[in-house]
Amino acid sequence: MERLEVIFDAIPNSIEGDEAEILSMLIENYENQFFPIEAPDPIEAIKIRMEEMNIKQKDLVGIIGGKRSVSEILSKKKRLTVDMIRELERVLNISASVLINKYQLSK
Repeated sequence: MERLEVIFDAIPNSIEGDEAEILSMLIENYENQFFPIEAPDPIEAIKIRMEEMNIKQKDLVGIIGGKRSVSEILSKKKRLTVDMIRELERVLNISASVLINKYQLSK
């Protein structure tokens, strides 16, 4: 990492540029192997985006269903459907690849 910081802005296709590229790949592989990033919980992603957009639970009524459905989804008592995922992707701009991840239902 220290060496990469020194040569980070090296000219591409130069000796240091090639070294920076190789070091970047090695660091990325190491991080992927030893520090993998877990897929985000879809419901937590929704809640975070709601906070960012200053959206309340009631604002999701009609987007993912009625009042009860919204409550059940946000409390993880019910799973998201394909239609809900499509609407959430459109309205909240959350990638469907995040929304389709599995999550533990609460009891």
